[in-house]
Amino acid sequence: MAPSYLHEGLIALFRERPELAPELMRSALHVALPDYAEARVESADLTQLDPAELRADLVILLRDGKPVLAIVLEVQLAADPRKRFTWPAYVAGIRARYECDACVLVVTPTESVADWARKPIAIGPSAQLTPLVLGPRAVPVVSEPSQAEPELAVLSAIAHGADPTDGPRIALAALTSLAGLDEERSRLYFDLVYSSLGGAARRALEEHMASGYEYQSDFAKKYVAQGEAKGRAEGKAEGKAEGKAEGKAEGKAEGRAEGRAEGEANALLRVLAARRLTVSDPQRARILACTDLDTLTRWIERAVTAETTDAVFSE
Repeated sequence: MAPSYLHEGLIALFRERPELAPELMRSALHVALPDYAEARVESADLTQLDPAELRADLVILLRDGKPVLAIVLEVQLAADPRKRFTWPAYVAGIRARYECDACVLVVTPTESVADWARKPIAIGPSAQLTPLVLGPRAVPVVSEPSQAEPELAVLSAIAHGADPTDGPRIALAALTSLAGLDEERSRLYFDLVYSSLGGAARRALEEHMASGYEYQSDFAKKYVAQGEAKGRAEGKAEGKAEGKAEGKAEGKAEGRAEGRAEGEANALLRVLAARRLTVSDPQRARILACTDLDTLTRWIERAVTAETTDAVFSE
């Protein structure tokens, strides 16, 4: 099975900003860390003498002139019994490599997986490893763009974006925080935020977008706001052609709906492209022709974890 888009996206957040891991270990998990001057990403290949490959998702090394703590970061979307054997090997290998303390930090968007991951792992008589676990409840709620760097704001949206009440506000904070990022990172972070929203939260966000919200991110302006603007423009033109107030209102509503559908269709195609799933010409035509927002939302949610493009459309 190919790694999912969400799995790779979560790794990217910590790779782009390695300081995020120790900051959350200290503030959210209340772990006492040694003094350090820098946090940097190291090779995640932990193979030693065993011919079987051992590769963690990410290794972050805290240094203070010399290594003081090695953090093996693992993203878990589901429980995997095999990891209870490999995680101790990761810690042993990285501890021997850098001759410093080491730990496993598990990041998961699912609380049930967090409960599974934080159980102590018995290694042998009088020895065990207890992973540190960053589940949704441990991730801070970021509802104001000024509260955090983009990576923490996006992580907050992944953890809490499905909430129908707070999700839209958290998503707006994350999208606003993308200002100044390059287009590749903006594209990834935007898709992570948008795909993490529940149906109710997504509809509330779209209504807020339609009310005149001004995006700070150039990427969001280009790929989302333009869909809303196009819809409103088409609605105005149609309403004006009819020459009646009623026709104008109907035209605006219809144009806005078409703009939202177009934005959803483009978001779906971006998710499929980012996950390197092949989209045939008939499938692309089907996506672009769909105007039902609920259907498009359902397809986007499936696209985050689907193994094939056909699976996105399965009923």
